[in-house]
Order: sequence, then C-alpha cells, then structure tokens
Amino acid sequence: YREPIHLCPHQRHRTFTEIADSSGLNDGTLHSRRGTAFGDINNDGNVDVVVYNVGGPPSLFLNETKNANHRVLFKLVGKKSNRAAIGARVTVTAGTLVEIDEVRAGGSYLSSNDQRLHFGLGTAATMKQVKIEWPSGATEELHDVAADNLYTIVEGEGITQTVKLNEPGR
Repeated sequence: YREPIHLCPHQRHRTFTEIADSSGLNDGTLHSRRGTAFGDINNDGNVDVVVYNVGGPPSLFLNETKNANHRVLFKLVGKKSNRAAIGARVTVTAGTLVEIDEVRAGGSYLSSNDQRLHFGLGTAATMKQVKIEWPSGATEELHDVAADNLYTIVEGEGITQTVKLNEPGR
C-alpha cells in the first residue's frame, strides 16, 4: 500500500514527537515502502535515511539539521574479534551524558544500517572517556577524545585514523 512516512524522534524523557509532515517527508508522491536503513551518508555527523520503495528507486533523506551540538562516529575493526566488530559495545562519557551503543549487523526488512556507531554529544566538545568492550572479551579505554570526528579504532591498537566530520548541509 502507498502510505505516508512516519518519523518520531526521541525527545528524551521517554517521549516521541511525529515530525514527518513538518519535515517535508510526505510532500512528494506516496510510495509502497519496505526496508529502511539509517546511517551518516555524507559524514556530517547527522543520521540520514534510505528507504526502499517497491517498484522504484530508493528514497534518500539527508538530515541537514544545523545546530551547535557536537557528535562523533566510531568505526570499529576487530582483530581477535570478528573483523566487523559485531557485538562490540561502546560507552561514551561526555559531560554528564553517558551513552551506550553496540555494533550490529542488519537493520530492517531488505536493508542494513551503517555499522559505524553515532553518538550525539550535545554541548560537550570532548568525551571524558570512551570504553570499548570487544566481542573477544578485551576492553580498551580512551580519554579526552575530541568530538566532531570519525574515528577508526582497531582492536588492541586504539585510534588508527581520525577524519574531521563535514559541516551539516555540505
């Protein structure tokens, strides 16, 4: 069935707000949609969305939100663990914020999400601590890590590559 998109971002405090119409996501032709994949397509630190449309090309929705908040992405590479680091858990501490995410395979029907981990850091320009728990059981900790970068972290080697994130909308 051709149906409108629903987009309900988390507002913290266990609430969600429907913003698809106000964001313009339903301005075009309605499609019969199936899979949805999330990831940072243009490396600007904002999570973008690709939606699979039945019988047509996919829809790409670039998140061009601009604000003063900081963000970071981590690409993990396993050595003793599996190379894609599936199952690795990262805990980021920045200011009073503590966030946890895990590297996962898959996503939704007919799609797979970006395996890099994305953390929104609010006003914190530095992460006090980044703790990585690898599937092998090894643990690594990084301290005083700058925000607004894409870091490649290789198991047992720490940060092996740092790339500055693009400005949103570029």
